[in-house]
Amino acid sequence: MSSGRWELFPHEADMGVRGVGSSKEEAFEQAAVALTAVITEPQRVAAREAVEMTCDAADDELLLVTWLNACIYEMATRRMLFSRFEVHINGTILRAKGWGETIDADKHQPAVEVKGATCTSLLVRQDDQGIWVAQCVVDV
Repeated sequence: MSSGRWELFPHEADMGVRGVGSSKEEAFEQAAVALTAVITEPQRVAAREAVEMTCDAADDELLLVTWLNACIYEMATRRMLFSRFEVHINGTILRAKGWGETIDADKHQPAVEVKGATCTSLLVRQDDQGIWVAQCVVDV
């Protein structure tokens, strides 16, 4: 059974995103869903179109920031929102697919625009029970 979930946490004028999962990949997937949740309710976004993304970074924490910024870039340039993600991490390289649809202001009612993921409250770790947490603050 999956332990995957996402959470938001307030941070001054910005917003924190947190992904929790039974694997590092699942925690990264859930952090990306949390990113969508900053903008709109993820369940409002249909998983109609797949977009492939690839990124790499020196360590897991920087990989999380790079990953979320890749999602933000794809959302901005494609004018899309994503509701589901599949992440594969091999060393320092992340390959992923995000499924979503074109932004519809009436349907999605976007609350804010996310400008970028930051290193504030940045954390990627596995706890004693084997559960992974991936989190950071995003600039809104």
